[in-house]
Amino acid sequence: MISDRLKSMWRGQRDSGAATPLQPSGTQSAVPVRRQPPPQTSTRQSRGLEEFFAYIRGQSGLTLLDLGGATQQNISFITDLGHRIYSENFLQILTETFSVEGPSDQSNPGRIDYFLRQALEYPEAHFDGVLVWDVLEYLEPALLTSVVDRLRKIVRSKSYMLAFFHADNKLEAVPSYTFRIQEVNMLHVTSQGARQPVQLFNNRSLEKLFGGFESVKFFLTRDRLREVIVKV
Repeated sequence: MISDRLKSMWRGQRDSGAATPLQPSGTQSAVPVRRQPPPQTSTRQSRGLEEFFAYIRGQSGLTLLDLGGATQQNISFITDLGHRIYSENFLQILTETFSVEGPSDQSNPGRIDYFLRQALEYPEAHFDGVLVWDVLEYLEPALLTSVVDRLRKIVRSKSYMLAFFHADNKLEAVPSYTFRIQEVNMLHVTSQGARQPVQLFNNRSLEKLFGGFESVKFFLTRDRLREVIVKV
């Protein structure tokens, strides 16, 4: 079952198209268009994803949240297992909320409250699991704390969250990914270019970040991506 919120989002995307204006004729030469390189894709195993699905194995009718935006592959995979999925384009909402004032405005209580209403406005204990992916690296401390607190409220006790963090804390920019589920232990990863993280984490700082949860478990991949399973 696809959530009503997701259906509404799709309707909005279909209705938002606009006609491209015709260019006036003239003798000026056309400005060359620089072609963007095609996105880099790869398929790799994911111990964190395997651990996440091990928790829900044998269950049906669960409600999951995907913060990576709506992808048909993830929707189909989750619903084929007999579960419901809600999708939120967390990074797009983040950009739209804080694009004017810049990252430093992430400490503004009013903007934080607005962002939480846009991205994570759900009842308490509504979800049985969250696919957080790599979105938390782009949050300043005040916003990050508020987001983690909200996640703890909207996820049921004993459920799991899966989050990714880059393990190289010297990087000034990190690859931004789209994650599509191939199998319970396999991901199709597409790079969407580089994005500047607000902060990078090591194991100790992640344990502190999720200190209010029952447990935190780490898996380090060959591409220096730290997969983190958080038990609520």
